[in-house]
Amino acid sequence: MEHVTNSPEETEELGARLARDLEPGAVVAFTGDLGAGKTAFVRGMARGLGIRDRVTSPTFTIVNEYEGGRLPLFHFDMYRLGSADELFDIGWEDYLARGGVCAVEWSENIAGALEDGCICVDIRRGDWDGQRRITVTGGGAR
Repeated sequence: MEHVTNSPEETEELGARLARDLEPGAVVAFTGDLGAGKTAFVRGMARGLGIRDRVTSPTFTIVNEYEGGRLPLFHFDMYRLGSADELFDIGWEDYLARGGVCAVEWSENIAGALEDGCICVDIRRGDWDGQRRITVTGGGAR
């Protein structure tokens, strides 16, 4: 399904709505250009899960963990990973087994490791600076 948002707040709200229906073990795989709004979407997901922590990009840490909500949120940034094999070196399977939600930015870098059934979120710039075109597919996405 395609959505159009006109501000970071609207992008966050879309993320919050998606997260309210997520189940333990859900994987949300993001694609989109640098600065397109992936982290804003994940901030909304955290809010939708009831997490009150400040959500930031895990660019240099690879993964940020957020607890305290309905489900834990594991926010990955795969920009610096060279292959899907490196994903397993950081404990990917352990995160999946913990029953939280894995939000994966730059998922195209580890596409070979993602299983069928993940929710794909593609975020692109729209017709003007604040607008985003967001396509959500898979996993019963609405």
